[in-house]
Amino acid sequence: MRNAERVALGQKLWAEEIGCLEDPDLKHFAETLPSSESGQALLDAVFSNSPFLTHALTSDIGTLYSVLKFGPTKVLGELLEGLKQDLPVSGPITNVSETLRLAKRRIAILTAIADLAELWSDTEVVEALSDFADAALSAAVRYLLHAAHDRGELVLPHPDAPEKDCGYVILAMGKLGAGELNYSSDIDLIVLFDREKVDYHHHRGPQEGYVRLTRDLVRLLQDRTKDGYVFRTDLRLRPDPSATPLAISTQAAMVYYESLGKNWERAAMIKARPCAGDLALGESFLRELHPFIWRKHLDFAAIQEIHSIKRQINAHKGSDAIAVLGHNVKLGRGGIREIEFFAQTQQMIWGGRDIRLRNAKTVKTLRDLVETGHLEQAAADQLTNAYWFLRRVEHRLQMVDDQQTQSLPDSDEGLAEIGAFMGYDDSKAFGEALLEKLRCVENRYAELFEDDTAPESDISFIATDSDPSEQDLKILEGYGFSDGTKVVHLIHSWQSGRYRATRSTRAQRILGEILPSLLKALGETAQPDFALAKFDSFLAGLPAGVQLFSMLHANPTLLDLIAEIMGGAPVLADQLSRNSGLLDCVLTPGFFDPVLGREELEADLTSVLNQARDFQDVLDFSRRWANDQRFQIGVHILRHTGDAQETGESLSNVADAVLRRLYPRVLEEFSLRHGRLNGPDMVVIAMGRLGAREMTVSSDLDLLCLYDPPPDGKDSDGDRPLDPGVYHVRFTQRLINALTAPTGEGRLYEVDMRLRPSGTAGPVATTLAGFVKYQESSAWTWEQMALTRARVIAGDPDLGARFETAKRLILCQRRDPEKLLRDVAEMRARIDRERPAKTLWDTKHRRGGLVDVEFLAQYLQLKHAAESPDILSPSSCESFAECQKAGIIGEKEAGRLIATHKLLREIQGLLRLTTGEAFDDSTASDDLKIALCRATGLESFAQVKDALITQTDACYEIYQEYIERPHASLAPE
Repeated sequence: MRNAERVALGQKLWAEEIGCLEDPDLKHFAETLPSSESGQALLDAVFSNSPFLTHALTSDIGTLYSVLKFGPTKVLGELLEGLKQDLPVSGPITNVSETLRLAKRRIAILTAIADLAELWSDTEVVEALSDFADAALSAAVRYLLHAAHDRGELVLPHPDAPEKDCGYVILAMGKLGAGELNYSSDIDLIVLFDREKVDYHHHRGPQEGYVRLTRDLVRLLQDRTKDGYVFRTDLRLRPDPSATPLAISTQAAMVYYESLGKNWERAAMIKARPCAGDLALGESFLRELHPFIWRKHLDFAAIQEIHSIKRQINAHKGSDAIAVLGHNVKLGRGGIREIEFFAQTQQMIWGGRDIRLRNAKTVKTLRDLVETGHLEQAAADQLTNAYWFLRRVEHRLQMVDDQQTQSLPDSDEGLAEIGAFMGYDDSKAFGEALLEKLRCVENRYAELFEDDTAPESDISFIATDSDPSEQDLKILEGYGFSDGTKVVHLIHSWQSGRYRATRSTRAQRILGEILPSLLKALGETAQPDFALAKFDSFLAGLPAGVQLFSMLHANPTLLDLIAEIMGGAPVLADQLSRNSGLLDCVLTPGFFDPVLGREELEADLTSVLNQARDFQDVLDFSRRWANDQRFQIGVHILRHTGDAQETGESLSNVADAVLRRLYPRVLEEFSLRHGRLNGPDMVVIAMGRLGAREMTVSSDLDLLCLYDPPPDGKDSDGDRPLDPGVYHVRFTQRLINALTAPTGEGRLYEVDMRLRPSGTAGPVATTLAGFVKYQESSAWTWEQMALTRARVIAGDPDLGARFETAKRLILCQRRDPEKLLRDVAEMRARIDRERPAKTLWDTKHRRGGLVDVEFLAQYLQLKHAAESPDILSPSSCESFAECQKAGIIGEKEAGRLIATHKLLREIQGLLRLTTGEAFDDSTASDDLKIALCRATGLESFAQVKDALITQTDACYEIYQEYIERPHASLAPE
């Protein structure tokens, strides 16, 4: 729809401006542009639809000439560079004011032409507007700081670069923070200063001084002069704006956010970035604020609070229904704000655990949600297309008169004009396209925010104080609970605030909504009463309930897993009682997929630790990460989504990753005080189950630490130097402490160092040469048996390679066969006397069990490695396979030993998770027996029991053949 009157006025102004042009090239351009078809179309689009752009364009034909001749990107670069290099930091403020306003007019022309002529993408348009705002703010701050410095009010560390280390910073918020500024946008800012960094001399003091400077900044940007304005400025996103000054100290801001900060402020801070002033100060402040913005646990409780803000906006704006005439494309139903809220709330939920979601840009966040498995590609595409369509509508609305508006005209004629500005032939086609986008957004937003219906309940007493009816009791007993009245009384105790987690009204309401599903899930376990009691213990240990109950409300499938754990895996239940945040990891994409491999785990942990602000964060983050991984593996064992070999390797991979990534960080922290030595670092050797990569959920870490003294023998080079021996002992103690010390996130592992030379009597760190000498001359046979499972896990790679060479030489030594046989047999007999198997299900100590199988593997390696070094392996099964190839044992014997070892590990792994050492097949639940069948691949529990007896008896026979009977034939010593 062409507005002929506006076009005629624009042509008149254009012609008048041509008469004032002196540059012949520019005059020729202005005269010939209307005669070309594309030039006439461009001018008509501007003149017909935008009085503001008409005035700007006819006042500055030169900018249009430059854009069309050199391209908008080149002109933008020159404009920004001019603000940075050419704007003076001294002189009259009127010169700065005029320069900034003329630059603003040029950016208005430049972005409008690039947008209307489709020379730039939507992303390039909003980024150009944001880049100009950054440059304008920076130029204004430089000028004002330098002026204050010249007046003697403050001292700048670098007067020639006023912003550097000045202690005063502007944080860009909202669309400017995200680099998504709209055409005629206000800019949302937070202004901070660091009391400890600024050097303020005026008697009024830094607080009042920086408030005055901020007022001057606002006036410089938004006061209207004959040249217009630069930006309308909004400082209301600062902490408690009704009670705090325009500029506040970083210290006061941090105290506010840590003690009083609200969820909407967390959402706002996602987009915060320093844009002018002391950028390093801004980055440091935001890093310190990370724990406030990015919660370590999933925050589903924030969803409803954010949605309530949106409902308040709807109520205030009267936009609770989708329309076309008068509809607000930003705040209205299906508008831009709903897309932004959709992205930000998911960031608030998941961003604390996944740094890939810590991004300010809306569209990129949608892509990131797809990549991290939280959003379908189709949904992201729909929301992205709608977002840019609505942003284009927003820009056209604002281009008309340079007004900060997002509301469509309320008349058909006005709507037709905006439709024409968008390139539509009539208002009907534009309205249909707009409605399609708004409804798409509304539906996607509703999927996330508006599923508030509570599950239907057939139990009448839920969330009431009344006594249960007979029907209620029958329903509960039908679920499997033995005493329905007891269940009711327990639930009423929750609802009356017996525990901290259930004392708030909000917590009680949400718990009441999930109770029907919870009771059904608990009732479906093999022992509902036991599962309910475990859940009660779980509630008793929670410090708060709203976050967890909100998560369960939003993800009801978690209730089934909780019930499964409470009823069937007491070890996991106890872990949950100590740390309910473990449930967060269940909701991460891929939780039920195969566990990541060693390199992927290590890369993941590295990414997590890179976010640490200090060493305490390193300790906490590593514990949280390891707890998540072990919990995931525990659930995999419970559901038998991997066999014992896979889960053992996975648990070992987690420990490997922790040690490999923690080692350099502990060394760095240790070096701050004691410096470094002039030589190789240490190596950490994994022994026992970790060395064999056969860990269980309850395994500790058997470790050995070796070092090589520096060739010059000098002390370390730190402030508190240590001689090499003390240095490595102290560092080892620090490393062990990093693994074992309890923090708010618990412990990482228990560590056992008793396999070092001389056991507990020896130093915790030993030289490699001393270790080799000990092994060659003084080691007991059991210590060399343990050495078969040793492998390097962390530390200096060259020293690690030397250890592996030395280990191989030690294990390949020829030994006295009688002494070896006697030592192994007598050691196993002593274990049998001191720790006999208490039940049939003691897979470790029963004869033919894991101890026998592993002793045999280690005995064969020590006896035959001199002739057959390929049989050396930390893994018993791998060693048996190589022994069979070398003709040391028969094929059937190797097959029997390997199969039995795998069977025993399957049974042990599940029992360690569920009952520990207390399994009794006469009282065990049917669910546990079924789980044992699933783990072992056998059809019935009777077959599991029979296989355990038969196969361990067969292995014990092999053990007797190779060790006990030959030992019995030896002559007495």
